[in-house]
Amino acid sequence: MLDLICAYENYLAKVKQASGNTISSYMRDIRQFVDWLHQKEGGDILNATNKDVCDYLSFMQSQGKSGATASRSLASLKNFFSYAVSSGFLEKSPVSDGIHVERGEKKLPQILTGKEVELLLAQPVCSDAKGYRDKAMLEVMYATGMRVSELVELNVEDVNLELSVVKCGGEKKSRVIPLYPAALRALTDYIQEARPTLIVEPTESALFVNISGTRMSRQGFWKILKFYQAKAGIEKEITPHTLRHSFAVHLLENGADLGSLQELMGHSDISSTQMYAHMLNQKIKSVYQKCHPKA
Repeated sequence: MLDLICAYENYLAKVKQASGNTISSYMRDIRQFVDWLHQKEGGDILNATNKDVCDYLSFMQSQGKSGATASRSLASLKNFFSYAVSSGFLEKSPVSDGIHVERGEKKLPQILTGKEVELLLAQPVCSDAKGYRDKAMLEVMYATGMRVSELVELNVEDVNLELSVVKCGGEKKSRVIPLYPAALRALTDYIQEARPTLIVEPTESALFVNISGTRMSRQGFWKILKFYQAKAGIEKEITPHTLRHSFAVHLLENGADLGSLQELMGHSDISSTQMYAHMLNQKIKSVYQKCHPKA
């Protein structure tokens, strides 16, 4: 069983080239199912039945897990068992097409207004290396709409200051995104003035580094963002993904088409991008209902 799980994890990383977050999510779902099987009857995942999968989903919801969480676990198990069948570990997957989880109403992600973005970006004070770094990270995040994992994985060589662009997303799924002037200035100041004082080793490749001089972590950027959110007095619940969502909606508000937005955000499926059009429609409808005298 462990050989199969390890082989699947390697498959996700090497063949599918899934992101670190996706792999962690899939493996967590699978291991939680394995633990439940073991506690239930000492069962092995290779002997799991269709009933086991249905019982596990019912168990999750009895424990207060949301429909979205259960649905995600079902998708993780379905992909895992499909791999087990295609690799010869199993003859048939225990996850049938008839298994369905009611996801419930999907909440639209939080976004910032244009004024809130300006307020947030104005918070870092460029009086020391940390201020320059924080300013550059926030500006680049909003300028590109990239995922936080992509932001912290950037290397110095991924930036072309002369062309005002940055490359992100890895070798096979990379994309090049322009930088608006303020973001370019912030990044230039950081690279030329601040980064040399933060790094310890001249060979350090990471673009954004922490106070120890090594690559910034996702958690490190999350703390930076929460600090400036509090400083700005923004009451919305902000995560690094909030800036990505705001980037997308603001582009659509200003006339971007879905195809271009899909390419900028690195979505493999246009349906992921269409969510932002739905958000914009909801916003317009809300404004209409609040402002039209007959609404």
